[in-house]
Amino acid sequence: MTGTVTAVSSNSTYSFTKPNRAGITLLAGLGVEGDVHCGVTVKHRSRVAQDPTQPNLRQVHLIHEELFAEVAAAGFTVAPGELGENVTTRGIDLLALPTGTLLGLGPDAVVQVTGLRNPCVQIDRFQQGLLKQVVGRDGTGALVRKAGIMGIVVEGGMVRPGDAITVLLPEPPHRPLERV
Repeated sequence: MTGTVTAVSSNSTYSFTKPNRAGITLLAGLGVEGDVHCGVTVKHRSRVAQDPTQPNLRQVHLIHEELFAEVAAAGFTVAPGELGENVTTRGIDLLALPTGTLLGLGPDAVVQVTGLRNPCVQIDRFQQGLLKQVVGRDGTGALVRKAGIMGIVVEGGMVRPGDAITVLLPEPPHRPLERV
């Protein structure tokens, strides 16, 4: 299973959207160099308020570009970085990956998948009604989160648009992604 990095984004200040960059550097155990969410412990404001000593399992946020076409069909326009992701991908069903999957990004960087992004009300502040497009229910009534996945940096390196993404699944039994 392979895919492609279509965009990379980072922001040194708290803001919902992140500007696209020519490249980002992933730092092992920390996240995206210069990004507000980079660090060993949690950096997301709601998590910091709960317990600032929690490990940062949300160092890198990845979203599949295919989501943008899905929400466009419902009348929303979303571009890479606008939902706060660091890495926009194409060609990999990120939401179907099991916890612990290793994603090789470019020639050197490796991110371990920790779970699903839990979409919040900020998405509706960005575009009213968009939250309902990225959170829904399946046929059984189970909650489905579609706003991307989170991970930690296992091996650092530069990541640029156009870089290949490789997928290494963990040993079975596979654990489905849960919100982190």
